[in-house]
Amino acid sequence: MQNLLTRFLEYVRFDTSPDEANSLSPSSINQMLFAERLVNELEEIGLAEVTLDGNGYVMATLPANTRSKHPVVGFILHMDTSPESPSENINPLVHRDYDGGDLVLNPDRNVILSPVDFPELARYRGQTLITTDGLTLLGADDKAGIAEIVTAAEYLLKNPG
Repeated sequence: MQNLLTRFLEYVRFDTSPDEANSLSPSSINQMLFAERLVNELEEIGLAEVTLDGNGYVMATLPANTRSKHPVVGFILHMDTSPESPSENINPLVHRDYDGGDLVLNPDRNVILSPVDFPELARYRGQTLITTDGLTLLGADDKAGIAEIVTAAEYLLKNPG
Protein backbone atom coordinates (compact mmCIF):
# COMPACT_ATOMS: atom_id res chain seq x y z
CA MET A 1 0.00 0.00 0.00
CA GLN A 2 1.34 3.40 -0.96
CA ASN A 3 1.96 5.95 1.76
CA LEU A 4 -0.29 9.04 1.66
CA LEU A 5 2.66 11.45 1.70
CA THR A 6 4.43 9.62 -1.13
CA ARG A 7 1.27 9.64 -3.22
CA PHE A 8 0.67 13.35 -2.53
CA LEU A 9 4.24 14.26 -3.47
CA GLU A 10 3.83 12.40 -6.78
CA TYR A 11 0.54 14.15 -7.53
CA VAL A 12 1.76 17.69 -6.88
CA ARG A 13 4.48 17.24 -9.47
CA PHE A 14 1.83 17.06 -12.21
CA ASP A 15 1.29 20.41 -13.91
CA THR A 16 -2.49 20.66 -14.03
CA SER A 17 -2.86 24.38 -14.63
CA PRO A 18 -5.68 25.29 -16.98
CA ASP A 19 -5.28 26.61 -20.50
CA GLU A 20 -7.32 29.78 -20.15
CA ALA A 21 -7.62 30.10 -23.94
CA ASN A 22 -9.39 26.74 -24.09
CA SER A 23 -13.06 26.57 -23.08
CA LEU A 24 -13.16 22.76 -23.24
CA SER A 25 -12.93 20.42 -20.29
CA PRO A 26 -10.32 19.53 -19.43
CA SER A 27 -8.74 22.72 -20.62
CA SER A 28 -5.17 21.39 -20.78
CA ILE A 29 -3.55 18.22 -22.04
CA ASN A 30 -1.72 17.91 -18.71
CA GLN A 31 -5.02 17.65 -16.87
CA MET A 32 -5.99 14.73 -19.10
CA LEU A 33 -2.57 13.12 -18.60
CA PHE A 34 -3.06 13.34 -14.84
CA ALA A 35 -6.56 11.86 -15.20
CA GLU A 36 -5.08 8.96 -17.21
CA ARG A 37 -2.49 8.43 -14.48
CA LEU A 38 -5.29 8.30 -11.90
CA VAL A 39 -7.22 5.76 -13.98
CA ASN A 40 -4.17 3.48 -14.09
CA GLU A 41 -3.63 3.82 -10.37
CA LEU A 42 -7.28 3.18 -9.50
CA GLU A 43 -7.23 0.02 -11.61
CA GLU A 44 -3.95 -1.09 -10.01
CA ILE A 45 -5.30 -0.78 -6.48
CA GLY A 46 -8.39 -2.77 -7.43
CA LEU A 47 -11.28 -0.35 -7.81
CA ALA A 48 -14.08 -1.48 -10.14
CA GLU A 49 -15.75 0.24 -13.08
CA VAL A 50 -12.89 2.70 -13.57
CA THR A 51 -13.65 5.08 -16.42
CA LEU A 52 -12.36 8.29 -17.93
CA ASP A 53 -14.57 10.29 -20.25
CA GLY A 54 -13.61 12.86 -22.87
CA ASN A 55 -14.14 15.69 -20.40
CA GLY A 56 -11.53 14.36 -17.99
CA TYR A 57 -14.01 12.94 -15.48
CA VAL A 58 -12.58 9.93 -13.67
CA MET A 59 -15.06 7.61 -12.02
CA ALA A 60 -14.60 4.38 -10.11
CA THR A 61 -16.48 2.13 -7.74
CA LEU A 62 -15.32 0.75 -4.43
CA PRO A 63 -17.24 -2.51 -4.16
CA ALA A 64 -19.21 -3.06 -0.98
CA ASN A 65 -17.53 -5.21 1.63
CA THR A 66 -20.64 -5.86 3.69
CA ARG A 67 -23.98 -7.54 3.07
CA SER A 68 -26.03 -4.96 4.91
CA LYS A 69 -27.51 -2.02 3.02
CA HIS A 70 -25.81 1.32 3.35
CA PRO A 71 -26.12 4.52 1.36
CA VAL A 72 -23.76 5.00 -1.54
CA VAL A 73 -21.19 7.73 -1.02
CA GLY A 74 -19.66 9.75 -3.84
CA PHE A 75 -16.57 11.92 -3.76
CA ILE A 76 -16.19 14.77 -6.22
CA LEU A 77 -13.06 16.83 -6.61
CA HIS A 78 -11.12 18.78 -9.16
CA MET A 79 -7.57 18.41 -10.39
CA ASP A 80 -6.78 21.78 -11.95
CA THR A 81 -4.54 24.30 -10.25
CA SER A 82 -4.60 28.07 -10.35
CA PRO A 83 -3.25 29.78 -13.45
CA GLU A 84 -2.00 32.64 -11.25
CA SER A 85 1.35 31.05 -10.47
CA PRO A 86 3.68 28.60 -12.22
CA SER A 87 2.63 25.00 -11.66
CA GLU A 88 5.29 23.18 -13.63
CA ASN A 89 8.61 21.91 -12.30
CA ILE A 90 7.15 21.78 -8.81
CA ASN A 91 9.66 21.04 -6.11
CA PRO A 92 7.82 20.02 -2.93
CA LEU A 93 9.74 20.27 0.32
CA VAL A 94 8.87 18.22 3.39
CA HIS A 95 9.67 19.91 6.70
CA ARG A 96 9.38 17.26 9.40
CA ASP A 97 8.91 18.17 13.06
CA TYR A 98 8.64 21.91 12.34
CA ASP A 99 10.51 23.81 15.07
CA GLY A 100 8.52 27.04 14.83
CA GLY A 101 11.26 29.08 13.15
CA ASP A 102 11.84 30.34 9.63
CA LEU A 103 11.35 27.88 6.79
CA VAL A 104 13.97 28.51 4.13
CA LEU A 105 12.24 27.53 0.91
CA ASN A 106 14.83 28.72 -1.57
CA PRO A 107 18.20 29.87 -0.22
CA ASP A 108 19.40 31.00 -3.67
CA ARG A 109 16.53 33.47 -4.01
CA ASN A 110 16.15 34.14 -0.29
CA VAL A 111 12.59 32.84 -0.19
CA ILE A 112 11.67 32.38 3.46
CA LEU A 113 8.38 31.54 5.12
CA SER A 114 8.64 33.26 8.48
CA PRO A 115 6.38 33.18 11.54
CA VAL A 116 7.06 36.92 11.79
CA ASP A 117 5.07 37.40 8.58
CA PHE A 118 2.78 34.40 9.12
CA PRO A 119 2.18 34.06 12.90
CA GLU A 120 -0.27 31.20 12.29
CA LEU A 121 2.76 28.98 11.62
CA ALA A 122 3.16 28.69 15.40
CA ARG A 123 0.14 26.38 15.49
CA TYR A 124 2.07 23.82 13.43
CA ARG A 125 5.11 23.41 15.69
CA GLY A 126 6.08 19.73 15.84
CA GLN A 127 4.10 18.83 12.74
CA THR A 128 5.17 17.94 9.21
CA LEU A 129 4.71 20.83 6.79
CA ILE A 130 4.85 20.54 3.02
CA THR A 131 5.72 23.57 0.91
CA THR A 132 7.17 24.31 -2.49
CA ASP A 133 10.54 25.89 -2.98
CA GLY A 134 8.71 29.23 -3.11
CA LEU A 135 8.79 29.54 -6.89
CA THR A 136 5.65 27.60 -7.85
CA LEU A 137 2.27 26.53 -6.60
CA LEU A 138 1.93 23.33 -4.65
CA GLY A 139 -1.61 22.58 -5.82
CA ALA A 140 -2.29 21.14 -2.40
CA ASP A 141 -6.02 21.83 -2.22
CA ASP A 142 -6.98 19.43 -4.97
CA LYS A 143 -3.99 17.07 -5.00
CA ALA A 144 -4.27 16.42 -1.24
CA GLY A 145 -7.95 15.56 -1.60
CA ILE A 146 -7.24 13.17 -4.45
CA ALA A 147 -4.38 11.53 -2.55
CA GLU A 148 -6.56 11.11 0.56
CA ILE A 149 -9.44 9.54 -1.35
CA VAL A 150 -7.24 7.15 -3.33
CA THR A 151 -5.32 6.14 -0.20
CA ALA A 152 -8.54 5.58 1.76
CA ALA A 153 -9.98 3.47 -1.08
CA GLU A 154 -6.79 1.44 -1.22
CA TYR A 155 -6.92 0.89 2.54
CA LEU A 156 -10.57 -0.21 2.44
CA LEU A 157 -9.85 -2.65 -0.39
CA LYS A 158 -6.98 -4.22 1.56
CA ASN A 159 -8.84 -4.21 4.89
CA PRO A 160 -12.42 -5.36 4.29
CA GLY A 161 -14.96 -5.55 7.10
